[in-house]
Amino acid sequence: MTQTFRMDKPQPRLLDETRQGVIGTPMDRPDGPLKVSGQATYTADALPEGCVHGMLVRATVTRGHLRDIDRDSIADIPGLLAVVRDPRFLRNPAQGMAGEAPDQPGDRIDYHGQPVALVVAETFEAARDGALRLKLRFDSVAAEVDPDHATEVEPQDPTESGDWDAAWSGAAHQVDVVYTTPCHASAAMEPHAAVAEWQGDRLILRGALQMLRFNRKELADAVGIPPEQVQILAPYVGGGFGSKLGIGTEAVAAALAARELGRPVRVVMARQTVFDAVLRRTETRQHLQLAADAEGHLLALGHDDRVSNLPGEEFAEPVSSASQFLYGARATRFRQDMVRVHRVGAGSVRAPGEAVGVIAIEAAMDELADALGMCPVELRLRNLPDQHPVTGQPFSARALAGCLREGAKSFGWSDRQAPGARQEGDWLIGMGMASAARPNMLVKSAARVRLSAEGAVVETDMTDIGTGTYAVLTQVAAEMLGLPPGQVTVKLGDTDLPGASGSGGSFGASSSGSAVFLAAKKIRDRLAAKLGCAPEDLSLQDGLARGANLEAPINDLLAGDVFVEEAEIKGGKTAESHFSAGFGAHFCEVAVHRWTGEVRLRRMHGTFAMGRVLNEKTARSQAVGGMIWGVGSALHEDMSHDPRTGHVVTRDLANYHIAAHADIPRDMQVVFLEERDDFANPLQSKGVGELGISGAGGAVLNAIHNACGVRIRDIPATPDRVIAALEAAGR
Repeated sequence: MTQTFRMDKPQPRLLDETRQGVIGTPMDRPDGPLKVSGQATYTADALPEGCVHGMLVRATVTRGHLRDIDRDSIADIPGLLAVVRDPRFLRNPAQGMAGEAPDQPGDRIDYHGQPVALVVAETFEAARDGALRLKLRFDSVAAEVDPDHATEVEPQDPTESGDWDAAWSGAAHQVDVVYTTPCHASAAMEPHAAVAEWQGDRLILRGALQMLRFNRKELADAVGIPPEQVQILAPYVGGGFGSKLGIGTEAVAAALAARELGRPVRVVMARQTVFDAVLRRTETRQHLQLAADAEGHLLALGHDDRVSNLPGEEFAEPVSSASQFLYGARATRFRQDMVRVHRVGAGSVRAPGEAVGVIAIEAAMDELADALGMCPVELRLRNLPDQHPVTGQPFSARALAGCLREGAKSFGWSDRQAPGARQEGDWLIGMGMASAARPNMLVKSAARVRLSAEGAVVETDMTDIGTGTYAVLTQVAAEMLGLPPGQVTVKLGDTDLPGASGSGGSFGASSSGSAVFLAAKKIRDRLAAKLGCAPEDLSLQDGLARGANLEAPINDLLAGDVFVEEAEIKGGKTAESHFSAGFGAHFCEVAVHRWTGEVRLRRMHGTFAMGRVLNEKTARSQAVGGMIWGVGSALHEDMSHDPRTGHVVTRDLANYHIAAHADIPRDMQVVFLEERDDFANPLQSKGVGELGISGAGGAVLNAIHNACGVRIRDIPATPDRVIAALEAAGR
C-alpha cells in the first residue's frame, strides 16, 4: 500500500535546485503532432468491431411522466435495432466529484429536453432519424420555469461579520446596485460522447470525461455493478469546461444498451442535445452594497445573490466566493437564495462562482471609485486585507498588489482619461480594469513513475482536456530525473492506472503533478543511495548523477533494473492554517460606437501571480483563453430559455454567441509574476485557467463606462442594451 503524503507543512523548493532546466519552459505539447495530424483518438473515433450507434430521445414536456413509447412509429427504419428505455437512465449529469450516480428518475420528467430513451441502429443516420421520429406520450403537469417568478425559494445561511448597520450608515459614500448575468453553456469543441462495450461482466467505456477516478464510481453505481468491473478510457478529451466532470446520460445509456444488445454501442450528443441536457451555469441576480469613508477605506461590503437549479440538486453557484477574500471591510454580509425551477440542471461551468461573481464585485468597485473620485487601481490597493476577512487565515502567497501595479504600468493606465473624453470619429474610447482571484486547491492524486535505461514512464488516470497535462507531467518527471523530455512517456486517461484528481477546478496540474513529483523523488532517493550520497546532495542532469564528489551515468546506477515508485498526495494542515489563491489584474481598452452601441475590444493585458509556472506556453494559453471567455461573458454569451416551457432557445453555436476571432484583438498580453506558494503543494504552483476568467468581464464593463459614461448592469452588454443606456442618459 502506497503511503499518502499529506500537505501538513510548507515544502522546500527542490525544483529551484534541480538542473535539467525543463520545468517552467514553454515546451511544446508532446501530443500536439498527434492532434494536428488526426492521429489522436477521441472518444467517438475508436470504434470496437461490431459497434452500433445510439441517439438520445428527449422529453417534449417540462414536467410530468413518460406514459408510453410508440415503438411502432419507427419500425419501418432500415437497420433499426432497438428503442432502449431503462429506469436507470439519468435525469442529468453527475455533479463534479460526486462519486455516485445522480438522480435516476424512472418515468418522471423534470425539464424539457430530458433524455428519456435511446434509439439504436446499425448506422448513425438511422439512429438519428429514429430519435427524431419516435412518438412519445406524456402526462404533463404545471411547472415553474422562470427564476424571477418561481415560488420555491430556499434561503441559505448568511455569512456575516461586524456591525452592518453602523458601518453602512456611517459611510461617506455608498454604492447599492444590482447586476444580473444570464445562464451560460459550456459547449466544448468535442461533443459529449461514449462508446460502451461489455467483456463478460466487465464494462469498458471510452468516454469524454474529466474526472475518471470519480466517474468510474458514478458509472458503476448507475448501472449496478462494482467499480472494479468498470474501466474508463479517456486518453484525449476535446474540452470540458466543467460539463464533463460527472458521468452523463450518454455514458449510462450506451452501457445499458450495449448490455441489452450484446454489442458495443456509441452515443454522441448532437450539439443541440448538449445545450438541452448538459449542466448549465445558473443565471444570477447579484445585489452589491459597498460603503466607504472619505479616504476610500471600505466600511461595509455586501454581496447577496440568487441562483437556480433543479429540485433536489445540491450544487449552488458560489457567486460571492472571491468577494469574501478580495477586499477587507469592517462589516461584511454574504447571502444566497436558491430558486427551484424546471430547467436543465445547473452545475460547474469554468470558474464556477468567480466567472460571474467577480464581474459584479469589480464593476461595483469601479462605481465606488467614481463616487469617491479615486483611481480604481488605488481604491483596490487601499482595501487589500492582511488576512482572509471571513476565516482569519493568513494568505499563503498573495501578489495582488504587485499585479495591480505592474499591470497598470505595462498597460499604460496613466493615460486613462475621464469618461467620454476620448473620441475617434463615432467611436468612444475607454479603459477599464479589474482584479482577478481564484481559490487554489489540492485534491488527492496518485501517480506511478518507472525509470529504466530507455527513459521514464509516467502513469496516472489524469486527463488532458486540452490544458496541457501531457506536457506538464512530462516536464515534472524530466526535471526530477535529469532526462530530456523526449525520454519521458506519459500515459493518461485509464482507470486501471493510479487515480488522480482529474481535470477541474484549476487543480489538475498541481495535484497530479505533485504525485508525479513525489514518485520521482522516491526514485531520486534510490539513485542517491546507489551513488553513495545523501538525497539532498544529488543532482541529476542530462542522464548523469552527481553528488558528494561522485559522478555516474544514471543507467549505470540502474544496472539493468527498472525503478518503479508510486506516490499519492492529499491536502493537509496547510489548507487549514493558510488560505491559498491565485491573483491577477486585468486591463483593457474598448471602443463603443455612439450610434450602434457596438463594443469592440482593442487591447487587453493580464498580469497574474499563480505560484510556479510549470509550462510557460500552456499557462499563457490558459490565461488568454480565460480572458477571452471573460470577454464573451461581458459582451456575447446569453443562454436564453422559453418563458413558457423553460426549454433552451439558443441551442447551438449559431444562436448562442461566443467571442469569435474578429472580436478578439491580436494585442492580448499576459505577464506572470515570479511567485512560489510553499503552502500549496510540493511544486509551489497554483491554477491559472479559471483565474484568467475571473474579473476579465468586469474590466470590459468598466472600460465601457469609461468610454461613454454609462453602466451596463444587465449582462451581456449587447448593442441594444448599450444604446438604451446611452439614450436614458441623454448621450
